[in-house]
Amino acid sequence: MSVSRVLRQRPAVVAVTGLGLSAWGAKCLFIRNFYAESPSSPPSKVFSGLLGPTLRLESSETVSHNTKRLRFAFPDSNAVSGLTLTSSVLTVSWPAGRWFPVLRPYTPINSLDEPGSLELMIKRYPNGKASTYLHSLSPDDTLFFLAALPGYKYKPNTFSHVTMIAGGAGITPIYQLTQGILRNPEDKTKITMIVGVNTDVDVLLKNEFDEFERKFPGRFKAIYTVSHPVEGSVLRKGYVTKELLLEVLGEKEEADTKVFVCGPPPMEEALVGRRGRGGILKELGFGKDEIYQF
Repeated sequence: MSVSRVLRQRPAVVAVTGLGLSAWGAKCLFIRNFYAESPSSPPSKVFSGLLGPTLRLESSETVSHNTKRLRFAFPDSNAVSGLTLTSSVLTVSWPAGRWFPVLRPYTPINSLDEPGSLELMIKRYPNGKASTYLHSLSPDDTLFFLAALPGYKYKPNTFSHVTMIAGGAGITPIYQLTQGILRNPEDKTKITMIVGVNTDVDVLLKNEFDEFERKFPGRFKAIYTVSHPVEGSVLRKGYVTKELLLEVLGEKEEADTKVFVCGPPPMEEALVGRRGRGGILKELGFGKDEIYQF
């Protein structure tokens, strides 16, 4: 909370004992308020304490048959989230009839330094308690955000090239990291993104990624593969396989590279492996320290 806001909320009782003291007090108050309201003052951060805020749902947009885009407003329209790149937020849903709440992490999709609001893209799953509850929210309903969850500590220009592999709703952390890299004028990292989905309607945020390809030619490339494409689809048919990765990435040559993976468990298991058994990425020459699972 800013100093000026505290001053406005706190009752003021001023005892003036002389013209000189009155003038001095007025001058001090003017200077203090001037600097507190100065445009150079950093915006307040919504996720700055141990516990997160309760936010009002500003809008709910249907993206597809099972996905919604929810925008939550900050109490202060000038405030920013205060989240760091690759962070997620832990939501608290309390569906009717349940004794205990349901906690689920979600990755914001709007720019983390955008003032005034936080956007989530929520895919509703069959029997999904949290996702069904969130889809039921209407504008002006509220949601409690328990905490911010930090993710991978990304540093600009650590890698010359990164590969992003996403499946389904796993696109949200991939999108957050991609926009953070590309919108940083100091970061020169190149990105290849591979997205695997079930049907054409499951391709999320494609307009945003298409815009990245137009704005950052030579730095960002997106490849989509659909296991059950609609008739006449312009997207390639198939899965995220070793053959596809070889075709897109070629033989691993760069030492300063990283692969980020986020998708359904079967997809991640095929790519990364489990219980000591390596996956496709290991077969392609990527070591454990070169792979990060969101």
